[in-house]
Amino acid sequence: MADTSGLMRAAIAVKQGVVRCENVEIPSPSDGEVLVRTRAASICGSDLHMVNTGWAMHTFPAMAGHPGHEAVGEVVESRSAKFNEGDIVLTTPHIWNSRCFADFQAVDHAHVLKLDQSVEFDTVTLAQQLGTVVYAAKRLPASLDGQACVVVGQGSAGLFWDFILKGLNAEKIISIEPLSWRRELGRSYGVDETIDVTGDAAVDAIRDLTGGIGADLVIEAVGSTPTLSQAFHLVRDEGRVVLFGLPESEDLVPFDYSQMFKSRADVFTVLGSQDEPGLTSYSEAARLIRKGEIDVDPIISHQVNISKIDRAFAIAGERVDGVVKVGITFE
Repeated sequence: MADTSGLMRAAIAVKQGVVRCENVEIPSPSDGEVLVRTRAASICGSDLHMVNTGWAMHTFPAMAGHPGHEAVGEVVESRSAKFNEGDIVLTTPHIWNSRCFADFQAVDHAHVLKLDQSVEFDTVTLAQQLGTVVYAAKRLPASLDGQACVVVGQGSAGLFWDFILKGLNAEKIISIEPLSWRRELGRSYGVDETIDVTGDAAVDAIRDLTGGIGADLVIEAVGSTPTLSQAFHLVRDEGRVVLFGLPESEDLVPFDYSQMFKSRADVFTVLGSQDEPGLTSYSEAARLIRKGEIDVDPIISHQVNISKIDRAFAIAGERVDGVVKVGITFE
């Protein structure tokens, strides 16, 4: 058994926009929980929203390790009959209970998925976010044959959407992304056409590529106030919009309700993959990665040790130097 007494390294969001690594006590698992030694983690766009704008962050300093939720690790102590010491697991906590930016995290056994012992830690970590896309896509038609789809944003979430839409036989996938390296990466995951402008110019470009009618399906994978409203200018009448990106903050968001109303779009948001019975979407995502059906290596553009979590957040937020996804290491 690993020594779980004493202190561990953990990210602490000390105030809005400021996160740093501190030494804190290792948590003790309660009944029905497992203590996981984190082996690899990654920063999600929602982590940036939460730390930098305060969405769903109701107190600062935040609890140790919060809001990290994309991680894989090893069970070092189990108070659950479902898991044993030595199990390799994907942790899938609710975002408001997430604490994976730490050497150890205590997780409810309902939000832990056992993995094959042979998985590669750095890559299978991305099964958490890929799993949320798999989960969301279950609300789409079984086939998108003949449909033009737009993905707004080519961060890791947008790239995963490219892959899933391709698997659903979308006729054309169009990305909107101002960063050149992300646009090019999108092509390897299924994008047919890329648009390098934003705002009204992007709307005009989509109209040109769809014969003036707009896209059949729009995936908003950014979570910004401008792209929220923009989605309804990109979609055709009676098309479909998936609002996948988390809100920027808990403040009221200015929203073009008039355009949404006129578009008559079928719209849904995504939350709750962690409560899916059997965590089946995460299991499918882990399988896709383990079997090599999706190559996620190019998505992890940077790796930073937990001891420099402040630098990791800065890199993820600055979006320069080819950054796509920042992985967190624990060695």
